[in-house]
Amino acid sequence: MLAEDRITRARALLGVPFRLHGRCAASGVDCIGLVAMAANRVPQAPAGYSLRTTQDERWIALLDAMAERIDQREAGALLLLRPGPAQLHLGLWTGTSLIHADAGVRRVVETPGVPRWPVIGIWQLTNKD
Repeated sequence: MLAEDRITRARALLGVPFRLHGRCAASGVDCIGLVAMAANRVPQAPAGYSLRTTQDERWIALLDAMAERIDQREAGALLLLRPGPAQLHLGLWTGTSLIHADAGVRRVVETPGVPRWPVIGIWQLTNKD
């Protein structure tokens, strides 16, 4: 799947309610569900996690297993972010904005500009997917 296709699929979810472990537009998604749906990888998406975690290595290893780690943001990239202590967040970079399931505003949003949170890592899915 091309990066443009992932971005289009993610934008189709704008406004969908936030729901922890959500994997369905009708009932809601979380940040992992949003990215999984945009990448057409819902069956592979992990579950059973909490909003708070200190398991950075676990999430980095999962992303390393499914995508190629890259050095700079590029359209269609997955960004692992740290919005606060013991918090991780995943979003899809469009090239000019971040599409993510925002727990604070309780829905999927597209935030223009560079993410306001520290970036822990950046991954790109291959176009073969």
